Amino acid sequence: MHQNQILTQKVEDTIFTVVDVETTGLNPSYNNIIEIALVKVLNNEIIDVYSTLVNPARDIPYFITQFTGISNDDVYNAPFFEDIVDEITSFVEGTVFTAHNLSFDLSFVRKEFRLCGIDNFKPYQLCTLKMARRLYPELKSKALGKVANHLRIINPEAHRAESDAKVTARILIRMINELKSNNGIKTLEELINFQFNPQSSLRKKVLNEKLDNDLQFLPDAPGVYYFLNSKEQIIYIGKAKSLRERIKSYFSSTAPSKSKKIVKQASKLKTEITNTELTALLLEAELIKIVDPKHNVQLKKYHNKYFLRINKTHPFPNAEITNHFDFDGNDYFGLFINRVKAAQIKEIIDKAFMLRECKDKEFNKGRECFLSEIERCTAPCVNSNSTLYEDELNKVYDFMCGKDKFLLERLLQKMKSYSETQKYEKAAEMRELINLVLSQIQKSSLLSEPINSANALIEISGAFNSKDFCLLLKGKAFIKKNPISTTGGFENALDDYFNETRQLDFMPTEEDLEKIKIILNWIIKNRHQVRVFYLKNYTNREDLYLAMNSTVNNTPVEIQSTFNIKDLIK
Repeated sequence: MHQNQILTQKVEDTIFTVVDVETTGLNPSYNNIIEIALVKVLNNEIIDVYSTLVNPARDIPYFITQFTGISNDDVYNAPFFEDIVDEITSFVEGTVFTAHNLSFDLSFVRKEFRLCGIDNFKPYQLCTLKMARRLYPELKSKALGKVANHLRIINPEAHRAESDAKVTARILIRMINELKSNNGIKTLEELINFQFNPQSSLRKKVLNEKLDNDLQFLPDAPGVYYFLNSKEQIIYIGKAKSLRERIKSYFSSTAPSKSKKIVKQASKLKTEITNTELTALLLEAELIKIVDPKHNVQLKKYHNKYFLRINKTHPFPNAEITNHFDFDGNDYFGLFINRVKAAQIKEIIDKAFMLRECKDKEFNKGRECFLSEIERCTAPCVNSNSTLYEDELNKVYDFMCGKDKFLLERLLQKMKSYSETQKYEKAAEMRELINLVLSQIQKSSLLSEPINSANALIEISGAFNSKDFCLLLKGKAFIKKNPISTTGGFENALDDYFNETRQLDFMPTEEDLEKIKIILNWIIKNRHQVRVFYLKNYTNREDLYLAMNSTVNNTPVEIQSTFNIKDLIK
């Protein structure tokens, strides 16, 4: 195809090859590729992937191994670059060479090509880092991880070539769609030229003059913001980690079309500062339900988070992994940030305890299975005595609550027994299981009590020593000093628990379920800002507050509201 024909072809008809390399160092003059991944993208889809380790013909520095996880042993039997150069050139031929910080990856690929006798590698080039600088000026860092987080794209294995390349490909797809929608970019030439355009900034001309006063002193603090029309009606409610940065993005030249539409219809802007981002999330969810603004959609669902469910609705409960949580009579532990973490816990339970692992269909056949023979199940399918099974189940609950002593003693005894009978593979399996327990991976779970019945006070630290407090009580969720609550639910719930007065209705609702999901989803990403206090460890409120204050030196700051929310939503 002629050069001009390539440049004028539609973006959706263009094939992009996203590349990522891991190397022995930063300078291509002295270092080599140890891993390369190529991801081919066409019309918003990944259509092909090529990935391989590469023998660099030199030792991999220790710090590179620590950074990437790639060792000398890993690349010992890997192909040299000259062995794969034909596959790579064939893969990238006729495509647009793309990377995040393209100059780095391209410099190493060109160096390896030159060593293989290829000196004329001059592909069309696209750099997602340069594009990010123009598309997302509000981001302080445009590094791959920061851009991925901004776009809510998960990287399951950062600093490995294939995972990084796939994430870059997804970022590219998002960028292309945004540029087509908001900037009218249609051709490859327009897309390539965009990365060299002057960086976008706040467009003063777009500002609605009636909003000028409201925009003058936006706080760099978490909170909720409201766009109101000329009739004083709320047309949009949003939350922000930083009100200043979030609201500024509405007036960027590259703001989404929905943001521009909201700004065009808005006459006023109001903000409500909160102690933490979590309170802003919860407040946003409540207000959207109450006000139902025309430009808001219902709260998003939180997927890809996992729980360990104990099926208590069955006479002989078993443990299983699920990404669903509800008040359905079962117990849920978690949440776990990914399935791997949940699977590790389930592996310990399956191998160290004697709960059934079979599905209900198999259980109902009433036939003893192999797991019973190797003492990994009490065989409740043929043994109607539930006492032994209940004892095992209680031990599982102890383990999930952080009590490892019994479990470790059991595993050590099994390892010793296997070793004495020369079952060395079994002994090694027990040793690996012990190491798994000792690594305290159960801390990857948020709570050491079932979420559906947890009685816990959660303290969340915000900026400037501010604090928020959430109370989980028998499946209900309460927020301290909720600005739109008139019942004083948080304090009353604490009194109810310690005084055993049962004055409140403790039947969880759909609203409680939604709150708990929001709380857990936020906390799992912000563990360093969270402390959990289990109410069962304290005899009264005074003991609880004493324990909380004894572990901190500073007094929480109370953030004052900028206006009365209740007045706004009348």
